[in-house]
Amino acid sequence: MDQNLTQIKKEIYDRCNLKISEFKTELESKEYDACQFKLNDLHILSRNAKITPKKAGQFVTFWKRIGKGPIEPFNHDDNIDFFVVNSRTAKRFGQFVFPRSILIKKGIISTKTKEGKRAFRVYPKWDLVRSKQAEKTQKWQLDYFYEINSNTNLKKAEQLYCGK
Repeated sequence: MDQNLTQIKKEIYDRCNLKISEFKTELESKEYDACQFKLNDLHILSRNAKITPKKAGQFVTFWKRIGKGPIEPFNHDDNIDFFVVNSRTAKRFGQFVFPRSILIKKGIISTKTKEGKRAFRVYPKWDLVRSKQAEKTQKWQLDYFYEINSNTNLKKAEQLYCGK
């Protein structure tokens, strides 16, 4: 487990009674610390977003490869409940917890009628966005975001993962 996930386990998952099991890293996306695990009975796909120098937000990849074939977006049939993106700057840290249903709705996960995306940008609440598209994206994404600090809203974290 990378340092972000280790911190999240200690500060969030343990305190919310969420247990990690069946943890495995994904070697092809290791630059994003890609991994899969179960959180209680939920199937989680996790990535760390990367800061890019010329654009607001952070970049993250979400794709799979079947056998030796080309990379492809995840599909609505894949057994994944949440796509988790950890976002860190020098001073701030947070996590996006996207349910599969919202990423289908936003065209990121493939369906029978529309191909999804292999990568996208996330905009944590501390990012100042300048384009209308980024503003619109940040607005919906923040419904699935919580900041990790001394004042973390554990109720929001529980709500995102468990609907409580």
